[in-house]
Amino acid sequence: MREETILTPSQVGKYLKGMMDRDYLLSRLLVRGELSNYKMYPSGHHYFTLKDGEGSLRCVMFRSDAQFLRFCPENGMEVIAAGRVTVYPRDGQYQMYCARLTPEGAGDLALAFEQLKEKLSREGLFDQTHKKKIPVFPKEIALITSPAGAAVRDMIRILGTRWPMSEVKVIPVRVQGKEAPQEIAAAIQWANLHRVADLIITGRGGGSVEDLWAFNEEAVARAIYHSEIPVISAVGHEPDVTIADFVADLRASTPSNAAELAVPDRNDIDMSLLRSGDRLEGAVAVRLEQYRQWLDRLGSSRIMTEPAAYFREKRLTLNLLNGRLTYGLRRSNARQKEKVAALSASFPGCGARTIARYRERLNALAAALDAMSPLKVLGRGYSIAQREDGSVLSSVQFVAPGDALRLRLFDGELRCQVETVKKEKKT
Repeated sequence: MREETILTPSQVGKYLKGMMDRDYLLSRLLVRGELSNYKMYPSGHHYFTLKDGEGSLRCVMFRSDAQFLRFCPENGMEVIAAGRVTVYPRDGQYQMYCARLTPEGAGDLALAFEQLKEKLSREGLFDQTHKKKIPVFPKEIALITSPAGAAVRDMIRILGTRWPMSEVKVIPVRVQGKEAPQEIAAAIQWANLHRVADLIITGRGGGSVEDLWAFNEEAVARAIYHSEIPVISAVGHEPDVTIADFVADLRASTPSNAAELAVPDRNDIDMSLLRSGDRLEGAVAVRLEQYRQWLDRLGSSRIMTEPAAYFREKRLTLNLLNGRLTYGLRRSNARQKEKVAALSASFPGCGARTIARYRERLNALAAALDAMSPLKVLGRGYSIAQREDGSVLSSVQFVAPGDALRLRLFDGELRCQVETVKKEKKT
């Protein structure tokens, strides 16, 4: 009878681990499934479950591998996980140790691009209200790019040709690789801190998606957004679009195009100045001709050619008006005398002095009559009591409690009702 081998649980776990580690398929496994229970711990390790309609597989991705993820894994996302399946001897559970995660149906870079684009768009980093105006005639331009690439040489050449008045400063950074995003972001921040320019151009020449990826990183996007200096993004070729293009104040299709957009063409400015000079010269010539014609008309006028005759005419006009005025005054005095004579004839013996006395007396009588007017009395604070039919009350014996009365004042009328009647005793 063969003696049976007795193992401890840890020995069983180690045995199974060894078997699975030696299995070619399990050590180089690709698993397609849906992410579930995805958790990222402070240690940097990622734990999750891959599942399909019939089963599930526990997975772990250590920090050393997780740091290279280009996208943000989310529950419900279909992915392909690459790694190995083995047993963890301590608890006897098998799980998959993932070295790489790829979104199903799309590359991880494309997914990372869309995720970051959506995130920053929700935060408002792409809004047109945040775009700053590009200066028309920049005095200093900072080129944040690789100092060794063809792109920087093209930009310097075009800027010097189009507008040599601008001072070009190159801030060298890496534009490719792991350290590139932080260098680009730091260079933008440094340029703002020291105000080295009034315009920034950042970018690089063409390349693959991986080559251009530094300009799709969140750190670069936020540095551009927070820049107080206007930023032109110039990455790759015309079809290449990066996150930096959406955040920048102006997007150029290529680095060369960025240089063209950054400064005006001095030849165009020269032509514009020449055209403006021609228009100004023409306008001045027209105005001078108008003044010349006006002076000619003024010089040929009679007052300039015969000033004495002009004043003689004005003197004749003045004499004519003076004669009319004198005649009118005489006629007015004559009519006044005729009226006085007619009044004297109507009242024999009444001369001018008598008429003046009568006029004074008439004015005095009119003043006395006005003083006796009821309205004058009312103006001193008195009132007139009337019944509803308008008859004036002269005694309290003609009213009783409850009667309606009208009180006439200086500036209006009051409607009243009698409450009590009190008769004054005569002494």
